[in-house]
Amino acid sequence: MVKIKTPRPLRPKPRVIEQSIELPEGTWNRIARKAYELYEERGRRDGYDLQDWLDAEETVMEQIHEARE
Repeated sequence: MVKIKTPRPLRPKPRVIEQSIELPEGTWNRIARKAYELYEERGRRDGYDLQDWLDAEETVMEQIHEARE
């Protein structure tokens, strides 16, 4: 008996979009520290890592923006 493979549907290749945004040195470390702080404030509950990172990123970027004004 010969098995026939069903072809997989083609998936489009993801496009990489480069952004040329210059951030102050240490920005990613500041975001990581803030995200960990939010994790601790949440009672160290798992499952919110992405939300903690996004919230931390927003906070740090606001601080950077305010400092530039």
